[in-house]
Amino acid sequence: MSDVKLEPGDTAPAFSLRNQDDQLVELSSLRGRNVIVFFYPAAMTPGCTTEACDFRDSLAPLQSAGYEVVGISRDDTAKLREFRERDALTYDLLSDPDHAVHDAYGAWGEKTNYGKVVEGVLRSTFVIDGDGRVAHALYNVKATGHVARIRKLVGLDA
Repeated sequence: MSDVKLEPGDTAPAFSLRNQDDQLVELSSLRGRNVIVFFYPAAMTPGCTTEACDFRDSLAPLQSAGYEVVGISRDDTAKLREFRERDALTYDLLSDPDHAVHDAYGAWGEKTNYGKVVEGVLRSTFVIDGDGRVAHALYNVKATGHVARIRKLVGLDA
């Protein structure tokens, strides 16, 4: 379980993960661009589908404003590929099966699920600037309405 809680100004932890097409994606390869990294519990579940589709629907204005979007879960690359195709997602989904990157970002820990305390993914989103620094760190976010909040944070919606 991670005790990490990233704050604005912190250096974003580096990662190198496989995407839905089994290609390696490294945070360092996105240097110079703003990146929105969101951690979600499981592909093709209702809440995660809502969040992923909200990012898909906001992708054009986010990209026009200079942002890339990347989703990270513990799902294997085949499931990520199926999720991406099923919901016409047009950004990379990355596989972190051992939750090492989740840990580095503080997106793994104890949470309450149906009244029981369990260890798992803490739905979290990070906005990383072109220099690789955390601009915004949002923990335990709700799937619904979350992307609208991100849009406001990055200045897309007043």
